[in-house]
Amino acid sequence: MSSVIWHVTMSLDGFIAGRDDSMDWVVAQWSDGGGNTRDVEVQRSAVADEVLQNAGAILGGRRWYDVAVRKFDGYKGVYGGQWAGPVFVLTHHPPGADHHPAITFLSGGLSEAVATATSAASGKSVIVFGANLAVQCLRAGLLDEIVVHLVPVLLGDGIRLIDVLDFGPVSLERTLVATSGQVTDLRFAVRRSD
Repeated sequence: MSSVIWHVTMSLDGFIAGRDDSMDWVVAQWSDGGGNTRDVEVQRSAVADEVLQNAGAILGGRRWYDVAVRKFDGYKGVYGGQWAGPVFVLTHHPPGADHHPAITFLSGGLSEAVATATSAASGKSVIVFGANLAVQCLRAGLLDEIVVHLVPVLLGDGIRLIDVLDFGPVSLERTLVATSGQVTDLRFAVRRSD
């Protein structure tokens, strides 16, 4: 059965992207002072590898898509170029025809988008990208798990994991704690209130 997973890397102070949506901080501590981070060898996370291997589709929001295209090679940059499956983007304003053919833009409701991605995943997991979309999935009871790679850095500014005022408590159950070098891998199941 497909799980819907929010898969994210986060700084110790709760940011999932730095200023101007930067992600170089993820590997900057192992680089030559942050100037050459694309070719840095870091210890791979077995948890991240497992999430990727068990993924069948990606569901992102429009802001995530725009940042991915602008800064990270769009579809070719998903999971550092390791992704080869379908990507769905939930948006009320799809872009023109100039996009990768593996990307499908959905303009319906959230439940419908999750169902479409789940169907395309063919029994594998749906990975949610984008903080806003993930919060919407949490609120709607559509998210099953959160996987966080906690990086030992304090950013002080950027995109927060959750940055909404009226977000209520969500009970989670920690299912895994592991380490990959200096990174701490955390898995949480979202508890359902029945």
